Amino acid sequence: MKNNPIALKAHISLNVKDVSKSVEFYKSFFGIEPLKVRQGYAKFDVQNPPLNLALNEHSFGEWRGALSHLGIQVASTEDVLEIKKRLQEVGLKTNDEMQTNCCYALQDKTWASDPDGNEWEVFVVLEDNLPETNECCVSNNFDVNQSQNTNDFVAECCSSEVTPVSINRVA
Repeated sequence: MKNNPIALKAHISLNVKDVSKSVEFYKSFFGIEPLKVRQGYAKFDVQNPPLNLALNEHSFGEWRGALSHLGIQVASTEDVLEIKKRLQEVGLKTNDEMQTNCCYALQDKTWASDPDGNEWEVFVVLEDNLPETNECCVSNNFDVNQSQNTNDFVAECCSSEVTPVSINRVA
């Protein structure tokens, strides 16, 4: 494995009340078209500054607020595993989602939560722009620091249906 994985860009996922209105705002704000738009979801691939911005339509009563989660996009599964190893070596708990269908893309990722419950993912996109018929899963406020049971992890999809995901939990 490599010793120093290189991050491709920062990732911010926002919960929004109306994806269409938010898409119009961010098109104006960044001066670019979204890379991907699906029902209740949009993604902007901003080059300057390097940013992967995802918009997920949810009423705020269902979630903590506008921030869904944060992340770092990397180049390979090897990079995901190297960062996971480093996080575990410094005592952070992680949970993995490998070969998961998330945000209309096939991804490998690992998650960690900060002391306030803010979720961070380190992920690689293996295949992008999957059709809208594919499931789109995002974390539903799973706090690896509070849970002792992988069954506590619940996947909330971009639609309103719940779909199980593969979790390999490390204590």
